[in-house]
Order: sequence, then C-alpha cells, then structure tokens
Amino acid sequence: MLKADLHIHTEHSFDSTMSAETVIQRCMKKGINCVAVADHGKIGGALELKAKAPFEVIIAEEILTPEGEIIGLFLTEEIPSPIPAEEAINRIRGQKGLVCLPHPFDPLRGIKGANNRDNGKLAELAGAVDVIEVFNSRALPFGNPNGKARVFAERHGLLCSAGSDAHVPSEIGRAYVELPEFHSREEFRAALRQGRIVGHRSSPLVHVWSTLRTLKKRLLR
Repeated sequence: MLKADLHIHTEHSFDSTMSAETVIQRCMKKGINCVAVADHGKIGGALELKAKAPFEVIIAEEILTPEGEIIGLFLTEEIPSPIPAEEAINRIRGQKGLVCLPHPFDPLRGIKGANNRDNGKLAELAGAVDVIEVFNSRALPFGNPNGKARVFAERHGLLCSAGSDAHVPSEIGRAYVELPEFHSREEFRAALRQGRIVGHRSSPLVHVWSTLRTLKKRLLR
C-alpha cells in the first residue's frame, strides 16, 4: 500500500523553500512513499523530484484561475497562470491529465461561490472535474471546508484526494491517502476509489509564515 500526500510544494513555488532533497528526506522519515508535487504555475520542481526520488512522484501543477485554483495531475507540460478555469481544464485534458479541485470550500482559497446555497461556479465545474481534495491540512477551520468538500464529492460521484499542501518539511504527511500501488493514470483512478483518507490540520499560522517566505523570496530577487 502507498501513503500518498497528493498536494505538496517545492522551492519552485513562490511561497515555499523546500528543495527536492529536503522533500525526499522528510517523506522517507514520515513513511510517505508517493507525492503529487503541485507547485504554483510550474512543473520544474515535480520533474526534479521525480528524477531524484526513490518513490512515486506525480507531476502536477496548481493553476491560478479567476474562479480559484485548479490542480492538473499527470501533466507533461507546464500550463500558464492565470488563465480562465475552462481553459485550464481543457489544457489538462489535452495532456490526458486529471482535473482536481484543491480546498474548494476554503473561505480564502476556495472556488468562487462554493459556499453559496447553489455552490456557485463549483457546481458548474463539477461535470468537468475528476477529483475533489476532501482533506487539505491548510484549509481554514471556519465553516468545515473539508467536510463540505467530502459531501460535494460524494454527491457528484467524484474521486476524493487528500494533501498536506506542505510548504515546509514539518507539514509533509499531515494528510495523505492510503491506496494500492498504481502504474498509470487509469490505475491511479481505480486505486484512489479504494483509498482511505488520513488527515490532520495544520495551524492557521502556516499561512502567515508562507506570506513571510513569499516576501523574503521577492526581496532576494
């Protein structure tokens, strides 16, 4: 069985400083043997980690759209940000990737209008989505965003994923999916359907540290 943290970041993201070596060391210490590297607007970190890691690495990217962030899984090419949500989905599909919505009900980072009675844009996107992230360790504790994501995914028959959304080593493995081994995108879909979500919240203060890291990286440039 794999323990898959399906949403982490590396130093290729503007708000993280984790090198590939740091990620590998932390994963091996925590028993995480599969990760999806979803840097903001880049796949270079995922490619680097895949070349170095002794475990499964899914090439992913967190793409910014006016409606919220969308993750493409099993990508082969980088997708620019920001772009319209529909274009992001089409570009992911064009690479035969899977479309995942991370933290869709998070009050600050969710899909636009997701917390409305009709779920806003989220309801419109549901038919084009493969996976809903139903546990994000960094999701704010207000309004039960992870619980809402789980209900939405089950209502629409969508696959459920989990990720720590780690930006620093201590966050890696705070959320993951236990699932069977896979060797292709389709096998991953089947494995995820059998997955068991394990998750622990990170302190809301992680967002403060991310902001400070972003400012530091911009100043150094």
